[in-house]
Amino acid sequence: MNQSLHFCLVLHNHQPVGNFDFVFENAYRDSYQPFLDVFEPFESLRLSLHTSGPLLEWLDEHHPDYLDRIARLVAAGRIEILGGPYYEPILTMLTPHDRRGQMTRYRRRLADRFGAAVQGMWVPERVWEACLVSDMAAAGIQYTVLDDFHFRRAGLSDDALHGCYLTEDVGNVLRVFPGSERLRYLIPFAEPQETIAELHRVYQRHPGSVVVFADDGEKFGTWPETREHVYDRGWLARFFEQLVANADWLTTATLGQAAAVPPVGKVYLPDASYREMTEWALPVERQIELDRWRRERSDDPLWDAIRPILAGGFWRNFKVRYLESNEMYARMMEVSRRLEAHRSLDDDARDAVEQALYRGQCNCPYWHGAFGGIYLPHLRHAIYRELITADKLLDEADGRGPDQLEAVIDDWDFDGRAEVRLTNRHLTAYIAPARGGMLYELDVRPIAHNCLATLARRPEAYHEKVKQGPTSDTDQVASIHDRVVFKQAGLDQQLIYDDHPRKSFLERFIDPQATAESLWRGDVVDHGDFLAGEYDARVRRKPGRIQVLLERRGRLGDRSIRLRKGLTLEAGQRHLEIAYHLEDLPHDRTYRLALEWGFSGMPAGAEDRYFFDASGTPIGQLGTRLDQTGITRFGLADDWLGLKITFDIDRPTDLWTFPIETVSQSEAGFELVHQSVTVIPSWIIEPDAAGCWSTVFRVELATPQVGAASAPSEDSTAHADGLVATP
Repeated sequence: MNQSLHFCLVLHNHQPVGNFDFVFENAYRDSYQPFLDVFEPFESLRLSLHTSGPLLEWLDEHHPDYLDRIARLVAAGRIEILGGPYYEPILTMLTPHDRRGQMTRYRRRLADRFGAAVQGMWVPERVWEACLVSDMAAAGIQYTVLDDFHFRRAGLSDDALHGCYLTEDVGNVLRVFPGSERLRYLIPFAEPQETIAELHRVYQRHPGSVVVFADDGEKFGTWPETREHVYDRGWLARFFEQLVANADWLTTATLGQAAAVPPVGKVYLPDASYREMTEWALPVERQIELDRWRRERSDDPLWDAIRPILAGGFWRNFKVRYLESNEMYARMMEVSRRLEAHRSLDDDARDAVEQALYRGQCNCPYWHGAFGGIYLPHLRHAIYRELITADKLLDEADGRGPDQLEAVIDDWDFDGRAEVRLTNRHLTAYIAPARGGMLYELDVRPIAHNCLATLARRPEAYHEKVKQGPTSDTDQVASIHDRVVFKQAGLDQQLIYDDHPRKSFLERFIDPQATAESLWRGDVVDHGDFLAGEYDARVRRKPGRIQVLLERRGRLGDRSIRLRKGLTLEAGQRHLEIAYHLEDLPHDRTYRLALEWGFSGMPAGAEDRYFFDASGTPIGQLGTRLDQTGITRFGLADDWLGLKITFDIDRPTDLWTFPIETVSQSEAGFELVHQSVTVIPSWIIEPDAAGCWSTVFRVELATPQVGAASAPSEDSTAHADGLVATP
C-alpha cells in the first residue's frame, strides 16, 4: 500500500430474529437501499459490508434484487463481504462448538449467495475475549475489526491506533483492526468536512496508515431524524464527494485490502466491548456514578488521561443484572448441550435443530443499552419460540410420543441450586424451590410460547433523565447516545420497581385492606417470608402424573406457619393442577393471601386479547385493571397467538389484575412498554379450628392445535389437605 491514508468504511446491517416485518421493510427503505443508490455511482470508492443472517434471509425473500446488486459490486471489487456468526449471537455466551458452527454455516451461505471468499468477519457488539481467536481461526477467519477502546484498554496510545495488529491464542493468529470511536460520533452527525479534517490530521502524522470507521448501517437513515439528514439534505453524497475530492492523499480500501500488508505490531486485547457497552454492563449505581464523574470532570485534563483506560463492566454480567437474561441463556445452553450430545440425528434433522438453536442465540434480547434489547417482549418471545421448537424436534428424534411425561431435577439456571423441569406433550414447567418455589418458565409447546418470558421493573441509569423531564428540543441531528426524547408524557410517574421477579406460583400475605393498586405500586407490606423463601421439594410420581410438592415452615407476622403447595402435571393434558395447604395459622389476626401469576406475550390494548368471565364473555382487554369478588372461573385469551388460559378455583376468590409496564429506552427515546399481565386470586384467610386452610385450582392452557378444554375427571382431582393427586 502507498503513502496515502487508507480509509476503511465498514458497515454492519442487522435486524434481529423476531423483529416485526414492517421494521425490516422500513430499514430497507430508509437505510439499505438508499445507501446503495448513493454509493453505486462513486466508482472509485470501496467498502466492507456485513449483513447479519436474519436480515439476509429477509432480504433474500423480500428484496432479492438488492442482494443481486450487492453481488455485482462484490464481483467488481467495490464491496467486500464480511462474515460472522450466522444469527448475530454474542460469541462469548456460546460453546466453542456453536461458535464455530455459526461462523462456518454463514461463510457457506455468503459464498453461495455472493460468490465471495469470506475471510474477514464482524464480531457482534464487538464483545471480545481472547479465546475467540482459536474459534475464528477454526472457521477460516483471518481478520476482524473491534473498537479502538479495546486497544486503549491494552495500553496502546492514540498514535498507535492506525493500522492492523496481530493477536494470538494457543498458536492461532488473527489480524485485528481498531475502529475509531471518534469517527463513530462524527459520521454522519457532523458535516463531512469534519471527518475529512480528522482523517487529514492522522495522515499528516502517520502517512500510509489505516483508519477504520465501523458502525451500524442503520445510522444512515433508520436512526431517528437521519433519513432527512443523510439523504434528503444530501449528507452522504457530500461525504462521498469529499472522499473523491481528496483522492491525492486519501484512498478508500476494504479490510481485506488493508489486511494484506504486514501488521504494525502484536497485541493481546483484554475482555471488552465498545466503550458504551462496557458502561451499560455496569451495575446501575456505578453507571450513575460514572455519568456524574463525566459531567463534573469533563473539563479536567486528568479526566482525559484517565478516560481511555477506564475498564467499565464485563458483558457476561448482563446475565446478573437481568435474571430474565440468565433464564433465557440457561434455556439456550440446555438445548445446545442436548444437541451436541445427540448421536442419532440424521443430517436433515440435525440441520433443523441447529438452525432453530442458532436463531435462538440472536443477541439482541439478552442485554440492554441504548436499544430496546431485553425490554422488547417480541424479541424475547422470538428467542423462546426458536428454543422450544428445537427442544420439540429433539423430543421427536428421541421418539417421545403423546404419553410423554417426565420430571428432571438439575441446576437448570446455573445458580448452584436445583430446579425441577416437568414436561409432557403440551407443557413444560420449570420450578425453582430455592427461589420462593416459583414457576419461572411455562412453555405451551404446540405454539412454542413461554408464558413466563416476563420482565420485572427495575432501576436503570437513564431513569435519572426521566425524573428530570424533557429538555428543550433541538433541530440538530444527534447520535442515539446523545438524544433525550420522551415518546409520551408522565413517564416519571411510572418509575415503579419490583422487589421480586414477575413470575407465577408465588405467595404474599398482606393486610386485608390492601388493594391491587398497592400491589402494583409495590408499597404493600408482606407479613410473610414466603415470596423469596427456600422450599423443600419432592417429586412424586404415579402412573400418568407427576407432582412437585413444595413445603416451607416460615414466618407470618410473629408466628411460624407451614405452607405446602403442589403443582401436578398429567400425561397428555394441557393443564396444571395447583393445590395449597396452610397449617398453624393464627386465629387472632387476619391476613389476605394473594397468589401471584404473571403472563407475558399477551399484550394489552387490543380487542382480540382480553379477559373473560365464567361464561366466556370478554370483560376487558388485557391492560384492564380488574377488581372482582366471588370469582371461581375466569381467564385470559389471545386470539392472535391462539392461546386461552382458564382458571377454575374450588372456592370463591377476589380477583385482581393489572399490567406490568416498564419505562424503557430505545433508539427512538423513552417509552412505556407493556411486559406482562399480573393475575392475583386472593382470599381473606379464615382458618378452621385446627388452624388450617386450603384451596385447589386448575390452570388450563388451551390452543387451537389441541382443541377445546376438557372437563376434569374425578380421578384427576388434587387434594389440598395432603396435596396428593389420586392415581
